[in-house]
Amino acid sequence: MGTLTPAERIFCAIDTTDLSAAIKLAQDLKGAVGGFKLGKEFFTANGPDGVARIAELGQRIFLDLKYHDIPNTVAGAVKAAKELDCFMLTIHASGGSAMVRAAAEAKGDTPSPKILAVTILTSLSADDLVQIGQKPPVADQVLRLGQLARTAGADGLVASSQEVTSLRAALGPDCLLVVPGIRPAWASTDDQKRIMTPADAVKAGADFLVIGRPITQADNPKAAANRISDEIAAG
Repeated sequence: MGTLTPAERIFCAIDTTDLSAAIKLAQDLKGAVGGFKLGKEFFTANGPDGVARIAELGQRIFLDLKYHDIPNTVAGAVKAAKELDCFMLTIHASGGSAMVRAAAEAKGDTPSPKILAVTILTSLSADDLVQIGQKPPVADQVLRLGQLARTAGADGLVASSQEVTSLRAALGPDCLLVVPGIRPAWASTDDQKRIMTPADAVKAGADFLVIGRPITQADNPKAAANRISDEIAAG
């Protein structure tokens, strides 16, 4: 990915159905973050037109819809997402090799969107894995799914910061690692269970950090984003 500035590493999660509020937030944060993550809440309410409105502001879009379906359906979704000129999009690694491969093939030789495979959601603990019939520890399951996805052609992974070091060691420097569940030391942990500070996540090997509420719910979102950039720069 080359050398990234601290601000370029930050993707702010815009989790709202209110398009006007999302546009204002994106305008306020211009220059303070590297892009915006748009997920199911935003997309369900505003669709492709809403994505285009945010993209018009000139920053990268991370479309986080976590496609998980039969290979042909996921391939069609990726082809449709290419038309939105997104920088990254997500699929579920647990969809299996054929599904991941279909997504990668649908992307083709274009540099974007980067296909990111979600391993284990950061809201899930080892006990949660047992409840849904998966075998803990979490780190082993993350590595298994990460290796599967990369072998099948994914550009990178979405994973907890706590697995970044092991994933980087196992999958090498070319695997794009995008990390949610990031919380500055001064912010609430909310519903995230496997978290890390921004500076520590970058030290561990994360390329991009997804940060939502510490920025979006701050009295001054741009000041909060700048504070996080300063933390990353200070190490």
